[in-house]
Amino acid sequence: MTTAARPLVLVRGFGGVDVGDETASPYQGFNDGSVYPTRRGENYIYEGFVLRALKSERYPYRDATNVVGFYARDVDPPHDPRHLDEDSVRGSVVLDPTTEARVLRTGVAGTIWVYRYYDLRPRALERYGEGLHRLVRLIERSAARHGEDFDGVDVVAHSMGGLVVREGLASMHREEAGAALRLVHRVVTLGTPHRGIAFQRAPGWLLRMLPLVERAERELSSFDPTSTRFTEWAECFDVRRVLTVVGTNHRAYGVAVASAANRLATLLDEGTLAHHRSDGLVLHSSAQLPGAPRTFVHKCHGGPDSLVTSRETYEIAMRFFHGTHRVTLRLDEADVSRGGDLFGRSEFYLGVSVKPRFVDFELVHHSAEAQNCYGPFHRPDLTDPLPDLQEELSRPLAERGDRTTGWAGPDRLLWEGWVDAGAVPEGAQGLVLRLDVYLGERDSTGLGFSDNVVFHKQYYVQVFPGSPWELYVHTGERYLVDDPAHDRANDQDGIRAVARPGAAAEVQSSREVPGHPDERTFDVAGTGFSARFRVGVGPA
Repeated sequence: MTTAARPLVLVRGFGGVDVGDETASPYQGFNDGSVYPTRRGENYIYEGFVLRALKSERYPYRDATNVVGFYARDVDPPHDPRHLDEDSVRGSVVLDPTTEARVLRTGVAGTIWVYRYYDLRPRALERYGEGLHRLVRLIERSAARHGEDFDGVDVVAHSMGGLVVREGLASMHREEAGAALRLVHRVVTLGTPHRGIAFQRAPGWLLRMLPLVERAERELSSFDPTSTRFTEWAECFDVRRVLTVVGTNHRAYGVAVASAANRLATLLDEGTLAHHRSDGLVLHSSAQLPGAPRTFVHKCHGGPDSLVTSRETYEIAMRFFHGTHRVTLRLDEADVSRGGDLFGRSEFYLGVSVKPRFVDFELVHHSAEAQNCYGPFHRPDLTDPLPDLQEELSRPLAERGDRTTGWAGPDRLLWEGWVDAGAVPEGAQGLVLRLDVYLGERDSTGLGFSDNVVFHKQYYVQVFPGSPWELYVHTGERYLVDDPAHDRANDQDGIRAVARPGAAAEVQSSREVPGHPDERTFDVAGTGFSARFRVGVGPA
C-alpha cells in the first residue's frame, strides 16, 4: 500500500566561508549515504536521503530538481511563460515553465525539492528565509493549478538549515498571520544550533583573520550563544510540529578543531572535562528547542555516517511525517538495590534506546558513551528533582552551566516517537520495538569507579492494535515468529495464551492504567534494579 506524501523540502547546513563546492553539489549533500558492512539486506547500504525516498514503496517521492531555479540576481521572465503567471517566472527564485509542465503534470504530491539557498545573494539568513518562503509559495501555486488540496510541505533541515527554516517561517508569518502553520506541515532539524554554538564567542579580531570570513560574517553571527532568537519559533509556528534530532557521537566528527573548541567551552562553562555532550560541533543542549519533541542518534554532525548521511535520520523523519500514532515511554517506579560507593558519592544515570523490528537502526539512543542519559540521581527510586527541560532550554546557551539532562517532558517522560501502523510487513504479528534499558553508576568524587553498569537488558515490546489494544513484553524473540516444528502460531491469540503478568515471565502481559485507556504498564527486573514503565499510544 502506498501513501500520498506531501512535498518534501531539503535544506542543507552551513557551507563555510567559501561555498564554491557547495554550489557545485546538485543535491547539497542529501544524496550521500552510508555503508554498514556488518548488516544484511535492506540494512546493508543506505543510498542517501534522496535516493532512498525516490525508491520508497510506502511513501513514493518524485524528484523536482530544475522545476525551480535559484539565482544571485533577478532574472527576466521567458518570452513564453506558457501556463504560468508572470510573478512565478520573474525574480531570483522562479519556476521553469517547461520543466514544471513535465515534472508536475500529475501535481506536487510526493515531490522532493532541494532548497539551494547558497545560489542566492546576499549571504544572509534573512535572504535565505525569504527564498524558502518564496519556494513554498511556488509549490502551493503549482498545487492549485492542478486542483490539488495543499496542506503544507514537510521540511528536513541540517545544521544551519534549521535556522534558515526559522527565518522562512517568520517571513511567512509576517506576510500573513498563521500562514506558516498552513504552508508547513512538519519540520525535522538535524544538529541545528538553535541556541548557538558554545565556542562562537571568539574575539572579533580572531574571526577577521580567517580567509574570506567577510563573505560569511552575517551567517556566523547567527550562531551567537547569547541570542534568544530560538524563541521566535513559537511565535510563528507550533513547536510540537518540530522534531529536533540531536547527534551524540562527537568522537567521529572529522573537524578536530571544532571538537577541541567544544571541550574548551565546556571546561570554561562548567569547570570540568568529565563530559563532552555534543555531535562534535553542536552541543546537545543547543540542538533542541524548548517545548519541541527531540530524539538522540549516536552520530556526529557531518561527514560519513553522520546526522545527514545516516539511515537513522531517514527512518526517524519518515515516521514523524507519516506516522499514524505517537508512542510515549515513561518511568512510573524504580528501585536501585545495587551500587552506591561507600567511599565516594555515587550518581546513577538512566537511559533507553529503541529500535524497530526489521529496521536495524535506532529511533533513539541513550548510553554512557553518548553522555545523554537522564540524571544524575542519588535516590534509589530515581525521584530526585531534576531541572525542567523546557525551562532550561529557554535560557541563552551562554548562561553558565548545562542542566539539560532532566526528563524529556512531564511525568518522567523518557521518549516519544512516531510509528506508522500501516507499515508493518506482511505476515508480521503486530508492531515490535526493541527496548534497551540501561542504568549506570559513576562516582562523582573520583574515589570510586566511573563506569559501573548496574543494569542493562533488552526487551521486545509488541503491540497489537484494536479496541482495546494489547501490549506484550518479551525477554527474547522466541515467540515473535511462528514455530511450525512445535505447531505453534505466534499470532495474537497465541501470544495471549502464553503471556503471564510480572517481570519474570518470558512473555509478559501488560496492565491497563485506570482512567487512561491509551496507556499500559510493564515491569523490568534484574540484579540491582527493578522498574515499572508506562507506554502510551495515541493518534499522531
